Amino acid sequence: MAVLQIQAAPFFASKNRAFWNLQLAGWGAAFLLRAVSSLANKQEFAVLALILVTTITGFSISLILSVIYRQLIRQQPLVTWGLTAVVLIVAVVLHASIDAWVQGVYTGGGRDSFAQRLIGLLYLPMTLLGGWSALYYAINFFLTVEQQADRLERLEAQATAAQLAMLRYQLNPHFLFNTLNSISTLVLLKQTEPANAMLTRLSGFLRHTLIAEPGSQVTLAQEVETLQLYLDIERMRFEERLRTHFEIEDAALAAQLPAMLLQPLVENAIKYAVSPQEEGAQISLTARVIGDRLRLTVEDTGPGIEDMLRFMAGDTPGTPAPGRPVSTGVGLANIRNRLAQAYGDNHLFETRSEAGGGFTVLIEIPFTRADVPEPARAVSAAVAGGDNIIPLNPPQRTIGTPA
Repeated sequence: MAVLQIQAAPFFASKNRAFWNLQLAGWGAAFLLRAVSSLANKQEFAVLALILVTTITGFSISLILSVIYRQLIRQQPLVTWGLTAVVLIVAVVLHASIDAWVQGVYTGGGRDSFAQRLIGLLYLPMTLLGGWSALYYAINFFLTVEQQADRLERLEAQATAAQLAMLRYQLNPHFLFNTLNSISTLVLLKQTEPANAMLTRLSGFLRHTLIAEPGSQVTLAQEVETLQLYLDIERMRFEERLRTHFEIEDAALAAQLPAMLLQPLVENAIKYAVSPQEEGAQISLTARVIGDRLRLTVEDTGPGIEDMLRFMAGDTPGTPAPGRPVSTGVGLANIRNRLAQAYGDNHLFETRSEAGGGFTVLIEIPFTRADVPEPARAVSAAVAGGDNIIPLNPPQRTIGTPA
């Protein structure tokens, strides 16, 4: 049997329904209070009819006021409050006049004149209609502010999503152009099998990465799986020049992080460490859980990237060494911006370059564990095809390719 999902709706989800509920509850409570007070003072039951007529009069006048106030609330403040005061005075006098006339009919005129009864009865409609008007404006101003806050929150969320999408889409073109250029070269050399294999792996990588929405979170195990798909393509270009070494704690495999966070870091390492050196370089990825933080480190054994460091510091890059790719700074700046969007100030992003060569990127983010059973299976599947998985103590996984 299907279970109906009942969700609580905000009281003001329907302004029209909320208005009538408040109207009936408010004026009903006013009638009840006056009726109880009258009976407690041992007045005749016939007075209840007089109280009922007075309550209906106030209820009706408040409906007219709601129509007028709905128009006045959209005007300039001076116009709104000035005309509200005038309208409220007219409404109070009208209410008191009707009450005075009804009371005169009920008492048969009595000794008091109409003017005396009018002046004597002004306090009650002034209190009721004045309080009603204050509540009307207070509730509507509150709803207006709430709507503006919700609209601002939605706009900020849309702007953040758009910025994350823009940052993410910056990652793909450079890698895609290089891969397609390599495939084109293989085709021209009539090496159809490597070209077909590279196309197949490229298709798998793009299918895997385009499924995730910009700004989405994945586990580290899934991120490593995506990274291995990317490395499979790059190994076809660089062969033994590209060497990798991963050390990942089991506890870190279920950690959540922004999708496609590691791929641009490894792509940078390939571009600035592996590509310009004939002997290639080794790229190392380390992931550890330290307290409530996830620490990720990407290192390479290349010549270092001083130009990119100066770029990230805000200085103009110097002249690159002969044969060295020109740094645009897009990759690291992209990661820095994505981390700022995802975690604000609650993250660490550092880059280091040793004098003897090598470049290191250190990232620390809050450790949030995803409810994913046996995350190591994803890594085992990701590194299938030649990579080794060796359990160490404390529990972690080392993934590497032979030099």
